[in-house]
Amino acid sequence: MSKGEKQTNYQVLENYIGGKFVPCTKHIDSFDPSTGEVYCKVPDSGPQEVDAAVRAAKEAFPEWSAKSPEERSKVLNKLADLIEARLEEFVQAESKDQGKTVTFARNVDIPRSAYNFRFFASSVLHHLTECSQMDHMGCVLYTIRCPVGVAGLISPWNLPLYLLTWKIAPAVATGNTVVAKPSEMTSVTAWMMCQLLEEAGFPPGVVNIVFGTGPRAGDALVSHPDVPLISFTGSTATARLITERSAPYCKKLSLELGGKNPAIIFADADMEQCISNTVRSSFSNQGEICLCTSRIFVERSIYPEFLARFVEAVHQWKTGVPTDPSNNNGALISKEHLEKVRRYVALALAEGAQVHCGEGVDKLNLPQRNAGGYFMLPTVISGVSDTSALMQEEIFGPVTCVTPFDKEEEVISRANAVRYGLSAAVWSRDVGRVHRVARKLQAGLVWTNCWLIRDLNLPFGGMKSSGVGREGGKDSYHFFTEVKTITIKH
Repeated sequence: MSKGEKQTNYQVLENYIGGKFVPCTKHIDSFDPSTGEVYCKVPDSGPQEVDAAVRAAKEAFPEWSAKSPEERSKVLNKLADLIEARLEEFVQAESKDQGKTVTFARNVDIPRSAYNFRFFASSVLHHLTECSQMDHMGCVLYTIRCPVGVAGLISPWNLPLYLLTWKIAPAVATGNTVVAKPSEMTSVTAWMMCQLLEEAGFPPGVVNIVFGTGPRAGDALVSHPDVPLISFTGSTATARLITERSAPYCKKLSLELGGKNPAIIFADADMEQCISNTVRSSFSNQGEICLCTSRIFVERSIYPEFLARFVEAVHQWKTGVPTDPSNNNGALISKEHLEKVRRYVALALAEGAQVHCGEGVDKLNLPQRNAGGYFMLPTVISGVSDTSALMQEEIFGPVTCVTPFDKEEEVISRANAVRYGLSAAVWSRDVGRVHRVARKLQAGLVWTNCWLIRDLNLPFGGMKSSGVGREGGKDSYHFFTEVKTITIKH
């Protein structure tokens, strides 16, 4: 606990700069979403703390970038070992900090966080560069890839350690040093990971973590002249600010942003598989995943049956205390976010739509100590116009809209009629149709007859307002390195 803190029952986090924990003079309250109570104090860092972290990262860069990929790979694998050895501690902390169920944190967040380090520890060893001969000129040309320098990494609150490590791992595997800023709402597991970095073998300054808000710490990071590249996952609105603030420095940007993801269900779909997967794709992690389905287009001939069975299945998707292993969903991230999501449901009613289950329809019973938590039942809405905010804007909560369609070309046009283009799902037994529709959908990822099956080697990212650039084995390698062409005349 840092000096000057009167409250002894709060966990007080510290920045991690140059291999040391550094106390901060100002703090932000961090809430337990399942109770609505403050339980943690997070540093409210600003330009001074960010500058210290950048200096530490710059100082560490020459030594770290000079190490062989094999040496760096060993350090990443060791960190994965250390996270896995403390898996349950990380699981409990992530659930309490974010509001998600311990089951989701145990099955998804923390195993994937460790695997991110393992994946890039391996993939960095297997990239090839290019070579060309110009015999008539007596020249051989080849490319090399060099680390860029200090990488600024900003990660969101929905999958805190999972998405932070998805950025740190490729950045350091390729020889960069990093200054990372997790969301101020979910900082605990990042702070816990810092406690393992020295034991894993990271030299001081290779990984620096500065906690704080976007307007203070985030702004200082993206506009710092000594940070040549920024990788950001979060909202499209914040990405616009990052683009503006970083523009004077011509920084490399990777922006993974929001989605308004459609599921298209044709009459020949496997109804049972489709319903169970679409419940999961709509409501996993409280609907707080950029890839969640929020628009469900159903071919008219099966629309009544689908809607009835879908609502019935959603009633089985349990919401409640995150520590209860029988619950599918926990609490939303904050009071403000809960109120925002509820406003969309109120808007639907005002527009004459029908709410079939969830918010305002079903009652949620919670223990007394969780009465102030930010819980919301999974909510299914129909009768919404394609031009409504519910069908156009990213809600990022447990709300999905169901609507009928008649023709294939019509549904493709409607699915594409939003400013986002992150992911989509297509359900049909017709092989020709799934290929045809997948090709025409404006989305960076299209799943057919499944959802969220990933190969980390392949590109991840969106079109239109869903982002700039891609992440994944080769794409992350290219982003976190600069290519150089060398010509040798002999």
